[in-house]
Amino acid sequence: MLKVNNIEVVYNDVILVLRGVTLAVEKGQIVSLLGANGAGKSTTLKAMSGLLHAQEGAVTRGNIEFDGHRIDRLSPDEIVRLGIVQVLEGRPLFEHLTVEENLQTGSLFRPYGLNSKVIKQDVEQVYHFFPLLKELRKRTSGYLSGGEQQMVVIGRALMARPKLMLLDEPSLGLAPLLVQSIFGVIRRINEESGVSILLVEQNANVALQTADYAYVMENGRIVLDGSAEQLRQNADIKEFYLGLTQVGERKSYRDVKHYKRRKRWLG
Repeated sequence: MLKVNNIEVVYNDVILVLRGVTLAVEKGQIVSLLGANGAGKSTTLKAMSGLLHAQEGAVTRGNIEFDGHRIDRLSPDEIVRLGIVQVLEGRPLFEHLTVEENLQTGSLFRPYGLNSKVIKQDVEQVYHFFPLLKELRKRTSGYLSGGEQQMVVIGRALMARPKLMLLDEPSLGLAPLLVQSIFGVIRRINEESGVSILLVEQNANVALQTADYAYVMENGRIVLDGSAEQLRQNADIKEFYLGLTQVGERKSYRDVKHYKRRKRWLG
């Protein structure tokens, strides 16, 4: 479905951010991309969605393919029409529109055009996954809580009927119980609608509980990958991302931060 083939990304013709990144998302999969701040996760998503161009970035080596089409040279609207939708970090909304109006804007780039009956059906599908939004449908979006806003931006992305959804840090700034709820819905969307999902997350615990497969990124490179179950059992993942020692004791953040990475991570 999606293949990222050994790409390099450069900003402003000078700053090399991604260095030979290769990954794949198969049809029907949830794939997680893990890593610390500055590892290059969001840049990877923007390379797929075409948003690099708005930030003076470009794929300078390698290529990205989606359903047999090369997409790294396409504009964001062309990529959306092929079936890829990105949910940006920070939950950007049209704050002066209502919840339902925000959802309806997600249908603007659908390949089959606008149809009021179909749009109404799709809005109801969003409410199926997020019942709270139906209660809030007339509420001005700028007055929603962080969790409610996250529901809206995911629901708006669903309105485009994507084949692949790119989620950037959906847990950011949310309470733990709400994070579990949001990720539960992400799994339901995948199972019930067949939407493939590439999930960028710093919360490795919830990401690995949700994903089928995962990649770990450090300094613009993929350094580890495997099934979610394999990575949950990996000593390095436990050490650096779950905060656990090899004997299962929880380490302090200070200990993890200063722990020297094993050489095989950098190989």
